[in-house]
Amino acid sequence: MRCEKGRYAQLFGETFRLSACTFGGGFVIIPLMRKRFVEELNWIEEQEMMDLTAIAQSSPGAIAVNASILVGYHVGGLPGALLTVLGTVLPPLIIISVISFFYTAFRDNPIVNMAMTGMLAGVAAVICDVVVTMLKGIFKQRRLLPVIVLLAAFIAVRFLGVNIILVILACGLTGAADTLYRERAGRERT
Repeated sequence: MRCEKGRYAQLFGETFRLSACTFGGGFVIIPLMRKRFVEELNWIEEQEMMDLTAIAQSSPGAIAVNASILVGYHVGGLPGALLTVLGTVLPPLIIISVISFFYTAFRDNPIVNMAMTGMLAGVAAVICDVVVTMLKGIFKQRRLLPVIVLLAAFIAVRFLGVNIILVILACGLTGAADTLYRERAGRERT
C-alpha cells in the first residue's frame, strides 16, 4: 500500500502522541488507537482493528508495540510499521530516562505516590472499556462460537488456572478451524 509522506508524518505523530499521553500499558493504548485510527481518521475498519488487536495480544512482546507495528503496516506498509514503532517506543524511553535520572527524588515523594495510585483507577476503567467494546463486536457477529470461546477462555484462566499460553493456542486453533470450515462451506454453496 502506498502512503503519502504527509501520512507517514501523521502516523508517527499520532502514535508518538498516544504513547506519550498513555499510562497503564498496551491495554490502555489500544482503545485510544481505535478511537483515533478507526473513528476519527477512518484509516482502519472496526473489524480490522479488532483483528489487529487480537493478533497484537497473541504475539510475544509488548502489546502497544505489537499493535503499533500492525496498524503502521496496515496503513503505510513497512515504512509505516517502522515509524509507528519509533513513535510508540520513544516517549516511554524518554520518560523512563528522565525518571531514572531523578529516581531518588521521585521514589519517596508522597505526591508522586498518590498520583500513581490514582492512575491505577483510570487504567482499570480504560481496560474495562476495552473489554466492553470488544464484547460488543463479538455479540454483533451473532455467532455462538466466539461467545463460547470467550466464556471458555475466561473460565479456564480465572477458575481452573490453565496456563494462558495454552488458552491462546487453543483459541488460535479454534479460530483457524472455524475459518477453514466457513470458507469450505462457502465454496460448497457457490
